[in-house]
Amino acid sequence: MSDAEESALLAGGCFWGMQELIRALPGVVGTRVGYSGDDDKPNATYRDHGKHAESIEITFDPTATDYRTILEYFFQIHDPSTRNRQGNDIGLSYRSAIFYFDDEQRRVAEDTIADVDASGLWPGPVVTEVVPAGPFWEAEPEHQDYLLRYPDGYTCHFPRPNWRLPKRSES
Repeated sequence: MSDAEESALLAGGCFWGMQELIRALPGVVGTRVGYSGDDDKPNATYRDHGKHAESIEITFDPTATDYRTILEYFFQIHDPSTRNRQGNDIGLSYRSAIFYFDDEQRRVAEDTIADVDASGLWPGPVVTEVVPAGPFWEAEPEHQDYLLRYPDGYTCHFPRPNWRLPKRSES
């Protein structure tokens, strides 16, 4: 990663669908899928990832996009009001989480979640975890770019038409 690039680490269900959609965002320069969120399970794999969530590491150019824009899209393409579930995928591996790298990312994540909750765009409150980023274990090659190789493969992520997150009014 160059000095002109930043990273985001997100979990929102099956990593295949998240990678397919996020990679196309303007300003995103790279993505990798893997496992994050369980400090007690090093060297996580698809078959043995403990309490890790399926995650996506995003590298982006901050002159072309920003962290808030990425988070707004993240909240558009998955349901942040379902605990440990996205579509047919059920379990801790499929939880919604934002793994932040610094206090500014934590602040932006919490502010974005407050806007999502205030918007009423989802049927319930946001259950997305906001926790410090720990180790990221890259998934096996067969999981990288999966939907590019198998365009008819499984996904439970999709952009919602005309979905736009309003900012709540300041109190």
